[in-house]
Amino acid sequence: MSYTSADPGPPALRLASTGTLTYGLSVGEVLGVSTLNGARLIAGRSGLERVVQRLNVMEVPDILSWVKPNELLLTTGYPLRNTPQSLDNLVADLDERGLAALAIKLGRYLDSLPAEMIAQADRRGFPLILLPNDVGFDDILNQVLTDILNRQAAVLARTEEVHRALVQIVLCGGGLQEVVDEVATLLDVAVVVLDGEQRVLAGAGPDEHVQAMRAFDAGRHAACGRGGCGIIGAHGTGDHLAVPVMAGGFDHGRIVAFSPGGTLRGTDLGILERAATVAALVVTKQQAVAAVESKYRADFLRDILAGRAGDDDRVVAHCDGFGWDLDRPVMVLVAELDGRPRGNGGPVPATGHEPDGKGRGKGDGPEGGTRGRGAEERSAQERLAAAWTSAVRRHDRGAAVASFAHEVVAVVGVDGADPAELTAGPAQAMVKEASSIFAEHLPVRRTFSTGISRTVTSPAALPEAYEQAVKAVRVGRQLNGAGARAHFDQLGVYRLLSLVSDPGELHAFVRETLGDLAADDEPELVDLRRTLQVLLETNLNVAETARRLHFHYNTLRYRIGKLERMLGAFTEDAHLRLNLTLALHVLRMRGI
Repeated sequence: MSYTSADPGPPALRLASTGTLTYGLSVGEVLGVSTLNGARLIAGRSGLERVVQRLNVMEVPDILSWVKPNELLLTTGYPLRNTPQSLDNLVADLDERGLAALAIKLGRYLDSLPAEMIAQADRRGFPLILLPNDVGFDDILNQVLTDILNRQAAVLARTEEVHRALVQIVLCGGGLQEVVDEVATLLDVAVVVLDGEQRVLAGAGPDEHVQAMRAFDAGRHAACGRGGCGIIGAHGTGDHLAVPVMAGGFDHGRIVAFSPGGTLRGTDLGILERAATVAALVVTKQQAVAAVESKYRADFLRDILAGRAGDDDRVVAHCDGFGWDLDRPVMVLVAELDGRPRGNGGPVPATGHEPDGKGRGKGDGPEGGTRGRGAEERSAQERLAAAWTSAVRRHDRGAAVASFAHEVVAVVGVDGADPAELTAGPAQAMVKEASSIFAEHLPVRRTFSTGISRTVTSPAALPEAYEQAVKAVRVGRQLNGAGARAHFDQLGVYRLLSLVSDPGELHAFVRETLGDLAADDEPELVDLRRTLQVLLETNLNVAETARRLHFHYNTLRYRIGKLERMLGAFTEDAHLRLNLTLALHVLRMRGI
């Protein structure tokens, strides 16, 4: 047994079930107060860091019903004087209830403590303290509680001072970066603000520390799964502290502090919580401003695409204020989520529709799905807009990007009008990058289709270019399915077929032209239709068709005879071949 006096250290901290931070003294600090100069630690040295938040006096044998976690329990042993055998299990019972330590006066009611009790306290790291006989419980209660309250008052005062400093930064026009810089200076650690997808919104500290914080946050999410841990309050490890940034019931991310030397203290968590509150205010303000600016930009771009923004000089001058450069050759890109019905909307006045979604199908409204489905669609549309904005800005700082009700529209500059660059040029690079960003952190896989217009050289031609991009999206998806990328010049005859507004008329044409070959339920007929398609593609070159289909020449001649008995003498009738080719093109168009 030896006297132990702990050096004053950082305040201990615990997170209560309500999420409220409560500060206390460690057992080692309690042993250092003046009233306990003669106290001795007789067991449980490994538990000196346990937190003392309150004190209690043991006056009854059934004390277990009255104790609370983080208590320092004082006793003279009087309630146990007639049942010393119960001391063997007392340490285990108190430890299981979360008590910090047990302080005992010996000599009057108990002469000594059982060896098993001391051994059990050492095994559990539960401090047993022998109190001097000349110290009253009232003196211990008074001084220890006073020290706890003083510690709490000092911590709250510093936290409040930090809060006022952070609020002042925001009131003076500072943003997240200024808030993070101030917190990093105060705590002398690296600090970063991450959004819900582990993207860095602001950071202060070496790059390796920022990456360590991203890895810590990503690892915590991976351990909890996509649904999250369900933890609302702050949490962390020895070298990390993380606090959620919450506002209006929405989780905007986290603010994370990192100290590779493990120097983060309990009081730092309180400061980080205040910083998270201020960061939530900044994020909310930024979102409100961005929403207004985005709507204003989208409204003006909508007017341009509808042909009602004014002459070219006015449009170019107004766009300069947005950082858009439309005084150059440009093309229009339209990205639209797959799996959503779309009407025949467009900005051309003659159609009666505008690029704001008016006149679209009713399937997008509240009647078209549940409230949850609508929320998912809005979230996916916001992600799509963010992905396209990031990708386009990286390749063309002067491009115009805006999110409409059902699509994202970008007007980007081009170096030339050569269609050859469509497969590997800047437009395709933007599409690939936007697809990569959009696919990150999505709980459900979603895709989008993209349409690209021809190059135009003046703002006055943008309405027509927008219509071309919209048509490329619709027809490209019909031809290639979800995730299609199509340029207007690559649509060919499908542009004309898409103008037929009545799908029933197209179905009738296919049935009348192809007859039984229009069905998909018989493999033999499907195989014959494939033979017909290749024959028409090779301009009735029998040898080339046989080579492509891996048929013997005589087998192919037999098939040609069978096809002519079903469809007519198409090998001699050019008009019939044209009708057959068109019917096969219609079959290729999905959604018809």
